[in-house]
Amino acid sequence: RKRDYEGFLCSLLLPAESRTSALALRAFNMYSLQIKDAITQKTTGLMRMQFWREAVEDIYCDNPPHQPVATELWRAVKRHKLTKMWFMKIIDEREKNLDDRAYRNIQELETYAENTQSALLYLTLEMLGVKDIHADHAASHIGKAQGIVTCLRATPYHSTRQKVFLPMDICMLHGVSQEDFIRGKQEKKVRDVVYDIASQAHIHLEHARSFSKKVPVKAYPAFFCTVALDDYLCNLRKVDFDIFHPSLQKKSTLLPLHLYIRSWKKTY
Repeated sequence: RKRDYEGFLCSLLLPAESRTSALALRAFNMYSLQIKDAITQKTTGLMRMQFWREAVEDIYCDNPPHQPVATELWRAVKRHKLTKMWFMKIIDEREKNLDDRAYRNIQELETYAENTQSALLYLTLEMLGVKDIHADHAASHIGKAQGIVTCLRATPYHSTRQKVFLPMDICMLHGVSQEDFIRGKQEKKVRDVVYDIASQAHIHLEHARSFSKKVPVKAYPAFFCTVALDDYLCNLRKVDFDIFHPSLQKKSTLLPLHLYIRSWKKTY
């Protein structure tokens, strides 16, 4: 609720038998995600990642460590027969990402998103008892869109810490340096970079929706995170792709309502 408010709200819309497991999964995701921001030395990060790698191994050996999230994950794994590979992909990808450098290109960012955000969605689908190639295909595209949007949303925060992770190929294409983002510039070329990256997220969402009729309705609750993605992309468009605009930093008060409407309409 505190660190991943949107994920928390989405989890509440899942069927009762999957809700606790989904919250455990979200908590595990936040633990592994926050390691990068919480450390000053890479060695510390590697040790924490190793803890979670061993914890997952122990969970699948029916011997979870005495850690609240790990205990809940063990219950989730037992209840829903979750695939170990997806947990390992998340940990491995986050470990690779401990290097403080920008993504070389949009494909590198998409690979990171596929192995983290999409992997979370694959696990959520398993919790819902969905085994369907079209649902997996949608999860892949939605996860990539989420990864791209997360990278955009975090840019103002990272730039205050003198860091920029946006894909270098798109920045170079428009002649924008990392310094431009660190200084919070709002020139057209900076907004063009943001537009190109945001467009890629939009394309993934459109792809995911293009075969929504083939995706089982049972899978839809896993994809309600698209509400927050639509919300951010729409607001970004309203401020003409000025990523530093104060309105983009505010929590959406209407998000719970929009989520409820989407779940009632049974669309994603």
